[in-house]
Amino acid sequence: MALKSWVESANYASDFPLENLPFGVFRAGRQTHIGVAIGDRILDLAACFTDGLLQEEACTHGSLNELASRGREAARALRARVMELLTDGAPERHRAARNLLPRREAEMMLPFFIRDYTDFYASIHHATNVGSMFRPDNALLPNYKYVPIGYHGRASSIVISGTSIPRPSGQTREGSEPPQFGPSRRLDYEMEVGAYIGHGNRLGEPIAVASAEEHIFGLCIVNDWSARDIQTWEYQPLGPFLAKSFATSVSPWVVSLDALEPFRVPAFARAEGDPEPLPYLQPGGLGIDINVEVAIRSAKMDKPQRVSRGNFRDMYWTLAQLVAHHTSNGCNLGPGDLLASGTVSGEAKESRGSLLELAWRGTEPLELPTGETRTFLEDGDEVVMRAWCEKDGLRVGFGECRGTVR
Repeated sequence: MALKSWVESANYASDFPLENLPFGVFRAGRQTHIGVAIGDRILDLAACFTDGLLQEEACTHGSLNELASRGREAARALRARVMELLTDGAPERHRAARNLLPRREAEMMLPFFIRDYTDFYASIHHATNVGSMFRPDNALLPNYKYVPIGYHGRASSIVISGTSIPRPSGQTREGSEPPQFGPSRRLDYEMEVGAYIGHGNRLGEPIAVASAEEHIFGLCIVNDWSARDIQTWEYQPLGPFLAKSFATSVSPWVVSLDALEPFRVPAFARAEGDPEPLPYLQPGGLGIDINVEVAIRSAKMDKPQRVSRGNFRDMYWTLAQLVAHHTSNGCNLGPGDLLASGTVSGEAKESRGSLLELAWRGTEPLELPTGETRTFLEDGDEVVMRAWCEKDGLRVGFGECRGTVR
């Protein structure tokens, strides 16, 4: 049975019902405050602390780093207290109500100071699709089914949803012609799920897979923009560089694993004959049934048009395995570090999480309602990503991650 809030908008078809309560950071005047989304409102946690409704001092900080550093138990206790305040019939309802503001009036900020960013490649369907374009006879390299593949990204260029994305320039090469420098002509998006680290680990002390999720504060939507033509020329032998570091967009709200608990599912079923994960990656834990959706709005369109829908449960590696592998060499993670899943793609064409896959490297153009076609993104295109879980009448959403190419 769904819980009922005295915030009426939380009770009807909202991404942010009482069972969700994601954390975010917003600007109020000249200051940034931590808030919780409830329906079409934000509860200002700093104001609640000042009013004596909350006891967690980390609520008064301008980012979630301090709260995350205290571990999942601290965040769990705070979320439980906020749920008490917002539940229908709460005795402190009127005191809490004066600390609500409309979400549409808030300027959302990056929820964390992000010190480090890692991008993984955890979808076997995405890896197979991309590999078959460039290596038709050898789509997956021998390490893929043994090692959660990842690379270190650029934290300084992570931006909040709604930030416009300048088209990047770089070196590209066509055929056997000499390389040239100029704007990317094959700009793409990547639909991903991100995990923010809470309590970290010391240098030299790996995190065991069994306890890995206790180090995850919560999840968000990530759009890891990609310049495919720049990447094709630069990525060997060390991997992507300028093709990725120009911008990565994240959604403003951070959904806790506690809110996602009703949507846990068995981990991806490996094909018969696939190797078992090595012992340090077992047991791999559970997956999460998160619907992910991408829509595009061109400059000629009134509203975004959905172009794909996939599901995070299709990832070959679980979040617990990504954290355990990341730290297996002793690498230290800290509060606010962002780990992205890599493109979320399924087996069906309509579940592919990038234009590279949907238009199959430009050979199968995507048609928009206006009659326009896309093989890659044009200037003025807006990409809108959404994610949500839904089961037995309960919906827990992530909101949106938007970005317009300029």
